[in-house]
Amino acid sequence: MNLNRPQTALIEAINEKYGTTATKSQIVDLCEEKGFRKPSFIFNNKEMRVGRGLYEVPMILKFAPRVEDAPVANTSATLTAEFDGFKENLVPENDPLFVPFGNYKTVEKIIKTGMFYPVYVTGLSGNGKTFSVEQACAKTKREVIRVNFTLETDEDDLIGGFRLVAGDTKFFKGPVIAAMEKGAVLLLDEIDLANPAKIMCLQSILEGKGYFIKKTGEFIKPANGFTVVATGNTKGKGSEDGRFIGTNVMNEAFLERFPITCEQDYPTPPIEKKILGKVFADLGVDDGDYCTKLVDWADIIRKTFYDGGVDEVISTRRLVHIAKAYSIFEDRMTAIDMCINRFDDDTKQSFRDLYGKIDAGVMMSDEVSPEEGGIPF
Repeated sequence: MNLNRPQTALIEAINEKYGTTATKSQIVDLCEEKGFRKPSFIFNNKEMRVGRGLYEVPMILKFAPRVEDAPVANTSATLTAEFDGFKENLVPENDPLFVPFGNYKTVEKIIKTGMFYPVYVTGLSGNGKTFSVEQACAKTKREVIRVNFTLETDEDDLIGGFRLVAGDTKFFKGPVIAAMEKGAVLLLDEIDLANPAKIMCLQSILEGKGYFIKKTGEFIKPANGFTVVATGNTKGKGSEDGRFIGTNVMNEAFLERFPITCEQDYPTPPIEKKILGKVFADLGVDDGDYCTKLVDWADIIRKTFYDGGVDEVISTRRLVHIAKAYSIFEDRMTAIDMCINRFDDDTKQSFRDLYGKIDAGVMMSDEVSPEEGGIPF
């Protein structure tokens, strides 16, 4: 589909105001507002008409060179490599800081078989769900394609869609199709943030069947080794306590297509000490006592959280944040303060007080420092 300058400008305007989908009345109003002619090239195009009075237009890559600025062949080659490009090796690197725990072995066994067997991994934030899946792929030398979900993620993002390149519309396959064709592990990260209606295109894919791309008429059969792992902070039933704003109640038929659900807890204190010890060593910090006290502190907070005593929790990820802050500021309490400022004042103070009881030798930031001439932090 070749577009002239006015047609390209109109589609750019539609993209800017409505994205890739707009109604006929919206397009007509926009044409009157911007001074464009009636776009018969849209209204008479059966491929663009996706519903009654509803049209899908290509997304223009605004940073793509125009035909006048660069040869079409070179432009297309560059964009294809960048956007249609899941051609490189996508096996993750083994992270020397990773310590296996939780559902790692379960996920690794499933991935290692090469069998199509979707898995849903659920658990609180910052407990290594995604990291464990990626490291399981690294251990088994399996390629993984990760898709992070938002409320706006739709079929165009997942399966693919038309893009305007140098005046021509071209279909670019999305990450789901790329994973199917490569026989890779498809990692659907934070799947419970998605709008359930917008991801129904995954239904047949979660059954291990092929997928018919309506826009191109192509049938994609999954290659050997293809499977799906999804992660979420909830079990697809929404967040009743409001901790995970934005998570949605997922379609029951969608959830039923995951044979097993793995519940990921935070690591036990011995495992967490090993994790944090590796982080300290990597940062060049030699303070095993602080490492141990941080883990004990987090463990008490989690137990209180599970008992309903506090509304917040210290995740493994936040302990790593504290370790990094300590390597910068070289003060135990300052590192903790910096990393728990995100909590409300009452929670923050209770967490600080608890650590002061665990580490009797630490100087609380509101105490007087002899070295600083009595100026509190």
